[in-house]
Amino acid sequence: MSAADEILDIVDENDQVIGQAPRGEVYARGMRHRAVFVLVRDGEGRIFVHRRTETKLVFPSLYDMFVGGVVGAGESYDDAASREAEEELGVVGLPRPVPLFKFLYDDGGGRTWWSAVYEVRWAGAVDPQLEEVAWYGFLGEDEMERRLREWEWVPDGRAAWERVRGRRPGDA
Repeated sequence: MSAADEILDIVDENDQVIGQAPRGEVYARGMRHRAVFVLVRDGEGRIFVHRRTETKLVFPSLYDMFVGGVVGAGESYDDAASREAEEELGVVGLPRPVPLFKFLYDDGGGRTWWSAVYEVRWAGAVDPQLEEVAWYGFLGEDEMERRLREWEWVPDGRAAWERVRGRRPGDA
């Protein structure tokens, strides 16, 4: 089964499930769904940053300060956060990511999803998926703030980062 065939829950403005559809259709039709964002810090508190591969369905080749992805049909946010983080980092035994908040991402152009944001610390080695990650590194917050002005970042990750940094009040 390809990523485009994965079944996702379709949700309303209150994050209530109203249907299901394959990921490819969800993206093509701009249907609201669910996603998780996991901020990964190493033992020194640096943040795992990566550049997405050019084959990604959404935001190919852009930088991201979160690992994560879509929540599968019937899957909880917590389970999706653990699964996605372990898959993208290429690790087993990651501590359960800690939920921080949830917000509705909407780019105003037909891309909208409920976004649950988490944080986890991992002091071990990582072996990111080649299908997902073209480059990675652990950056201190000062360096990351500089890179925010230099690199092209995924817009939903950037929106989540601004909320993590306390720039956008009112999140649940």
